[in-house]
Amino acid sequence: MKAIPLVIPDVKIIEIDLFNDERGFFFESYNNDKFSKAVNRNVNFIQDNHSKSKKGVIRGLHYQVLPYEQAKLIRVVSGEIFDVAFDIRHNSPTYGHYVTAILSSENKRQLWVPEGFAHGFQILTDYAEVIYKVNNAYSIFHEKTINPFDKEININWPIKSNVTWQDKKMFNN
Repeated sequence: MKAIPLVIPDVKIIEIDLFNDERGFFFESYNNDKFSKAVNRNVNFIQDNHSKSKKGVIRGLHYQVLPYEQAKLIRVVSGEIFDVAFDIRHNSPTYGHYVTAILSSENKRQLWVPEGFAHGFQILTDYAEVIYKVNNAYSIFHEKTINPFDKEININWPIKSNVTWQDKKMFNN
């Protein structure tokens, strides 16, 4: 397992050790010891979430405030997504900036998004299934959403037409 820092170095692409042969492939999608070494901290994931969405759908930008901040480890089991981590840490030199990554069932990359980031993604294929681990419980009272089309953030979403935003709490800042 290898962690590759992005332009915002706290957010990392996680590359797993993939074993291919004529039968197909095998990989450990998660190994606590290897992951802890890769991101240089011990993370206690408590829940896995699984979503399926159709092409063009944007989920996010979601985050939770203290004491329910969440770190996430995202991976795609079917299809492809454009993933975004937006820095909302007020004391960070990259506050207000974001990084992106393409995650797919083909490239098998994962994205590590620590606490202090709003997270979202757009589906690039007909459908995509996304699984992500979180290290804190969901709390409706601590959940916040940033408009993914906010002109100040100016995310360059790859799919411009037929974009839908699957969120019941739009613009909850």
